[in-house]
Amino acid sequence: MTDVWSGRAELYVESDAHRSGEDLELLVEWARGARSALDVATGGGHVARRLREEGIEVVSCDSAPGMHPDVVCRAEELPFADASFEVVACRTGAHHFADVRVAVLQMARVSSALVLIVDTLNMGPEAEEAERVRDPSHVRNYSEPEWREIVAEAGLAVADVRFTKHRFDFGAWLRRTGCEGEAAVRVRELWGERVAHGTLTLDKIAIRAASR
Repeated sequence: MTDVWSGRAELYVESDAHRSGEDLELLVEWARGARSALDVATGGGHVARRLREEGIEVVSCDSAPGMHPDVVCRAEELPFADASFEVVACRTGAHHFADVRVAVLQMARVSSALVLIVDTLNMGPEAEEAERVRDPSHVRNYSEPEWREIVAEAGLAVADVRFTKHRFDFGAWLRRTGCEGEAAVRVRELWGERVAHGTLTLDKIAIRAASR
């Protein structure tokens, strides 16, 4: 799937849904004052960009070479020493991880202070089917209790949890993964009232977890 993601890179760099948002600014607020950070599953590089604007020294990583990260690696296999970064951030990537528990454990290992995670909440079986039809690389979204369990298993302490609404252009969201025809119709049916006037609204969770 890394070749597929590499081919989509420019779409994610230019995506309005990814390059701004309340959740992105929340990550920046939480990281402010840190000297170093790792951006896991950087995608279009928007977290790395905003943290660098705050004067933080950032290393980005992603499994897709076409995303042009500083380091090409899987989240489950971070090639960094323990406590290498004050902050480790992951925005809207965890639902693609083959083993999210191992990935968060790795993030906790390389962080000396904070692990910041933002992702879409699990909104039920129809929402999960819609995600998979639109993007076969989608593994799954997680509920708040699941996230709390995953974070605790990694040896981290939950310091703050916030919830946001993410609204963006439904058509552009489909185009980023090449979802069209019958598949696009099915995705629209599955989302139901969450799509209104061409806009899809998703529930997101943001977690600030501290190293113990």
